[in-house]
Amino acid sequence: QLQLVESGGGLVQPGGSLRLSCAASGFALDYAIGWFRQAPGKEREGVPCISRSGGSTNYADSVKGRFTISRDNAKSTVYLQMNSLKPEDTAVYYCARTYYCGSLNPGEYNAWGQGTQVTVSS
Repeated sequence: QLQLVESGGGLVQPGGSLRLSCAASGFALDYAIGWFRQAPGKEREGVPCISRSGGSTNYADSVKGRFTISRDNAKSTVYLQMNSLKPEDTAVYYCARTYYCGSLNPGEYNAWGQGTQVTVSS
């Protein structure tokens, strides 16, 4: 009954902001959580990951300084604040569960949500 549900996606103009949410159920949120994105014709790409306590994060170079990952374990929710959005950020965004944030390799994540669409366009 493990479930991860993403929300908060939508259409935004370049330079705008969105906040994505990843809500977990069926398990205690004592896991590291990563965000990934996949654009048409491209491989799934790791974006950031946050440790179980929130004390450690791991960001892809392409989003450093623009995106911020955070978590509220009391609400079983992980957030992705996305600022200064660019057209190349357009993708379906997924959250996923792992044990540690040492890697942004999708193969090391063992549960996935269904994704939420983010489109950055003028």
